[in-house]
Amino acid sequence: MPQTIDTAESQVSTFSRPDRHTLSIRTKNEPGVLMRICQVFARRGFNIDSLVVAESRDSNFARMTIGMTGAPEGLEQIIKQVNKLIDVIHCFEHTSDDSVSKEMVMAKFLVPKEERTDAINIIEHFDGKTIDLTHTSIIAMIIGESAIIDSAIEMLSQFEIIETVRTGQVVMARGELET
Repeated sequence: MPQTIDTAESQVSTFSRPDRHTLSIRTKNEPGVLMRICQVFARRGFNIDSLVVAESRDSNFARMTIGMTGAPEGLEQIIKQVNKLIDVIHCFEHTSDDSVSKEMVMAKFLVPKEERTDAINIIEHFDGKTIDLTHTSIIAMIIGESAIIDSAIEMLSQFEIIETVRTGQVVMARGELET
Protein backbone atom coordinates (compact mmCIF):
# COMPACT_ATOMS: atom_id res chain seq x y z
CA MET A 1 0.00 0.00 0.00
CA PRO A 2 1.47 3.37 -0.97
CA GLN A 3 2.27 5.65 1.90
CA THR A 4 1.24 9.29 1.79
CA ILE A 5 3.76 11.69 3.22
CA ASP A 6 2.52 15.15 4.04
CA THR A 7 4.94 17.94 3.34
CA ALA A 8 4.75 21.47 4.56
CA GLU A 9 3.99 23.00 1.17
CA SER A 10 1.74 25.42 2.96
CA GLN A 11 4.68 26.59 5.04
CA VAL A 12 5.83 30.08 4.40
CA SER A 13 9.07 30.28 2.45
CA THR A 14 12.07 31.42 4.44
CA PHE A 15 12.39 34.36 2.07
CA SER A 16 8.82 35.57 2.63
CA ARG A 17 8.93 35.62 6.44
CA PRO A 18 8.83 39.32 7.21
CA ASP A 19 11.65 39.22 9.75
CA ARG A 20 14.00 36.87 7.82
CA HIS A 21 16.49 38.35 5.39
CA THR A 22 19.14 36.98 3.07
CA LEU A 23 22.13 39.14 2.16
CA SER A 24 24.72 38.48 -0.51
CA ILE A 25 28.04 40.26 0.00
CA ARG A 26 30.99 40.31 -2.40
CA THR A 27 34.25 41.25 -0.70
CA LYS A 28 37.99 41.25 -1.17
CA ASN A 29 39.35 37.84 -0.20
CA GLU A 30 41.55 39.03 2.67
CA PRO A 31 41.98 38.26 6.38
CA GLY A 32 39.78 40.24 8.77
CA VAL A 33 36.99 41.09 6.31
CA LEU A 34 34.51 38.69 7.90
CA MET A 35 35.26 40.12 11.36
CA ARG A 36 34.62 43.69 10.21
CA ILE A 37 31.30 42.69 8.62
CA CYS A 38 30.22 40.77 11.73
CA GLN A 39 30.98 43.84 13.85
CA VAL A 40 28.42 45.83 11.83
CA PHE A 41 25.77 43.22 12.66
CA ALA A 42 26.76 43.11 16.34
CA ARG A 43 26.66 46.91 16.71
CA ARG A 44 23.11 46.97 15.30
CA GLY A 45 21.97 44.06 17.49
CA PHE A 46 21.19 41.71 14.59
CA ASN A 47 21.83 38.01 15.00
CA ILE A 48 23.31 36.09 12.07
CA ASP A 49 21.27 32.89 11.61
CA SER A 50 23.50 31.36 8.95
CA LEU A 51 26.74 32.32 7.26
CA VAL A 52 28.35 30.81 4.18
CA VAL A 53 31.67 32.19 2.94
CA ALA A 54 33.73 30.94 0.03
CA GLU A 55 36.26 32.14 -2.48
CA SER A 56 34.60 33.27 -5.72
CA ARG A 57 35.67 32.28 -9.25
CA ASP A 58 38.24 35.08 -9.05
CA SER A 59 40.38 34.14 -6.03
CA ASN A 60 40.88 37.83 -5.18
CA PHE A 61 37.24 37.98 -4.08
CA ALA A 62 34.93 36.06 -1.73
CA ARG A 63 31.16 35.71 -1.62
CA MET A 64 29.22 35.68 1.65
CA THR A 65 25.61 34.66 2.08
CA ILE A 66 24.20 35.79 5.41
CA GLY A 67 20.81 34.65 6.71
CA MET A 68 19.52 36.86 9.48
CA THR A 69 16.47 37.80 11.50
CA GLY A 70 15.52 41.35 12.36
CA ALA A 71 13.34 44.38 11.71
CA PRO A 72 13.43 45.69 8.12
CA GLU A 73 14.15 49.22 9.39
CA GLY A 74 17.50 48.20 10.84
CA LEU A 75 18.37 46.06 7.84
CA GLU A 76 18.64 49.09 5.53
CA GLN A 77 21.21 50.65 7.88
CA ILE A 78 23.22 47.42 7.99
CA ILE A 79 23.32 47.20 4.20
CA LYS A 80 24.47 50.84 3.97
CA GLN A 81 27.17 50.35 6.62
CA VAL A 82 28.43 47.10 5.09
CA ASN A 83 28.61 48.77 1.67
CA LYS A 84 30.77 51.52 3.23
CA LEU A 85 33.45 49.04 4.37
CA ILE A 86 36.57 49.40 2.22
CA ASP A 87 36.82 45.62 1.56
CA VAL A 88 33.19 45.26 0.40
CA ILE A 89 32.44 45.39 -3.33
CA HIS A 90 28.67 45.23 -2.83
CA CYS A 91 25.98 44.03 -0.42
CA PHE A 92 22.43 43.21 -1.54
CA GLU A 93 19.32 41.80 0.07
CA HIS A 94 17.74 39.02 -1.97
CA THR A 95 14.13 37.88 -1.96
CA SER A 96 12.45 34.84 -3.50
CA ASP A 97 11.31 37.08 -6.39
CA ASP A 98 14.83 37.88 -7.57
CA SER A 99 16.86 34.84 -6.53
CA VAL A 100 17.07 31.13 -5.81
CA SER A 101 18.08 29.90 -2.36
CA LYS A 102 19.16 26.41 -1.30
CA GLU A 103 20.50 24.77 1.81
CA MET A 104 21.83 21.29 2.61
CA VAL A 105 21.27 19.20 5.73
CA MET A 106 22.82 15.94 6.81
CA ALA A 107 20.73 14.12 9.41
CA LYS A 108 21.88 11.04 11.33
CA PHE A 109 19.15 9.02 13.00
CA LEU A 110 18.50 5.60 14.50
CA VAL A 111 16.13 3.34 12.56
CA PRO A 112 14.88 -0.08 13.60
CA LYS A 113 15.20 -2.60 10.76
CA GLU A 114 11.41 -2.88 10.36
CA GLU A 115 11.07 0.92 9.85
CA ARG A 116 13.97 1.35 7.43
CA THR A 117 11.70 1.45 4.36
CA ASP A 118 9.63 4.27 5.90
CA ALA A 119 12.78 6.29 6.54
CA ILE A 120 14.09 5.78 3.02
CA ASN A 121 10.67 6.77 1.58
CA ILE A 122 10.83 10.06 3.48
CA ILE A 123 14.38 10.73 2.28
CA GLU A 124 13.41 9.99 -1.33
CA HIS A 125 10.27 12.12 -1.04
CA PHE A 126 12.49 15.13 -0.33
CA ASP A 127 14.83 14.15 -3.20
CA GLY A 128 17.47 13.29 -0.62
CA LYS A 129 20.09 10.58 -0.57
CA THR A 130 21.11 7.99 1.96
CA ILE A 131 24.84 8.62 2.32
CA ASP A 132 25.56 6.19 5.15
CA LEU A 133 23.73 3.08 6.27
CA THR A 134 24.52 0.79 9.19
CA HIS A 135 22.50 -1.94 10.92
CA THR A 136 21.06 0.68 13.27
CA SER A 137 21.44 4.12 11.70
CA ILE A 138 21.11 6.19 8.53
CA ILE A 139 22.72 9.45 7.48
CA ALA A 140 20.53 11.31 4.98
CA MET A 141 21.55 14.29 2.84
CA ILE A 142 18.78 16.62 1.64
CA ILE A 143 19.11 19.82 -0.41
CA GLY A 144 16.33 22.40 -0.77
CA GLU A 145 14.88 25.67 0.42
CA SER A 146 15.10 26.18 4.16
CA ALA A 147 11.36 25.52 4.65
CA ILE A 148 11.72 22.18 2.83
CA ILE A 149 14.71 21.28 5.00
CA ASP A 150 12.63 22.12 8.09
CA SER A 151 9.82 19.86 6.83
CA ALA A 152 12.22 16.99 6.11
CA ILE A 153 13.71 17.20 9.59
CA GLU A 154 10.22 17.29 11.08
CA MET A 155 9.25 14.14 9.14
CA LEU A 156 12.48 12.37 10.11
CA SER A 157 11.93 13.27 13.76
CA GLN A 158 9.59 10.28 14.05
CA PHE A 159 12.88 8.40 14.32
CA GLU A 160 15.53 9.11 16.95
CA ILE A 161 17.60 11.88 15.38
CA ILE A 162 21.11 11.82 16.79
CA GLU A 163 22.52 14.82 14.97
CA THR A 164 21.81 17.29 12.19
CA VAL A 165 24.28 19.53 10.37
CA ARG A 166 23.01 22.35 8.13
CA THR A 167 25.11 24.36 5.70
CA GLY A 168 23.14 27.58 5.86
CA GLN A 169 21.58 29.25 2.84
CA VAL A 170 23.35 29.95 -0.39
CA VAL A 171 21.67 32.32 -2.80
CA MET A 172 22.03 33.23 -6.46
CA ALA A 173 20.25 35.98 -8.37
CA ARG A 174 17.89 34.87 -11.14
CA GLY A 175 18.54 35.64 -14.79
CA GLU A 176 21.36 37.96 -15.73
CA LEU A 177 21.38 39.84 -12.43
CA GLU A 178 24.60 39.64 -10.43
CA THR A 179 24.35 38.01 -7.01
